[in-house]
Amino acid sequence: MLAGKQGIIFGVANQHSLAWRIAQRCAAHGARLAIAYQNERFAEKVNALARELPDAFTLQCDLNHDNEIQQVVATLKERWGQVDFMAHCVAYALREELMGRYLDTSREGFKIALETSVYTFVAATRALEPILRDGASLLTLTYLGSERVVPGYNVMGVAKAALEASVRYLAYELGERQIRVNALSPGPVSTLAARGIRGFTSMLEYVRHHAPFKRDTDPNEVGDAAVFLFSDMGRGITGEVIYIDAGYHILGM
Repeated sequence: MLAGKQGIIFGVANQHSLAWRIAQRCAAHGARLAIAYQNERFAEKVNALARELPDAFTLQCDLNHDNEIQQVVATLKERWGQVDFMAHCVAYALREELMGRYLDTSREGFKIALETSVYTFVAATRALEPILRDGASLLTLTYLGSERVVPGYNVMGVAKAALEASVRYLAYELGERQIRVNALSPGPVSTLAARGIRGFTSMLEYVRHHAPFKRDTDPNEVGDAAVFLFSDMGRGITGEVIYIDAGYHILGM
């Protein structure tokens, strides 16, 4: 489905990352990949993972720094010329902002969560725009806490709501070039970021027992949904939030 296409995946941290599952599934369907990690802390692990994929290479990029984004874009332009797809799998909030009440969110904590979880998607898209092929596909990851209260998710819920609004605005502005912008909304998956949420284990257990499928979200399902949206099969879809959560989001209680 992705033979002849090339794209970049931002946010791989380890083998449990949803970004890594997306990378694996994209590679399995023939894509050439650039895999970006935040900093040297993740370099050894991500480089080892990338060696498992054909034609993949790694880049260091902290999306909170425009100069690093520009360096990545320059490298992609030199190696590929154009880019067919991008996955943004980056989010962060200070741990203390996820421990108490949303009402007590600090000004600095709010800024950090919104900049890292939302603005980085805008910044990456803007920098990549000149080398995006017409008909390219861009993707980010969100969560149901954007529209419903999930105790402990706090400022991240507000950030994900802003991220979903950004998806719609970017989809509108890039639509003339047939560039698609969408979000995937998986159910709880045990990743490095998710384990920082207070009560995550209980959340996972609750969803497992109440979702229509009566099971957890399979990370490979997230990867397969990304492949679909990156492929020509998803060419008519833009500005959408697509749920991959074993049906949990349809429930009222």
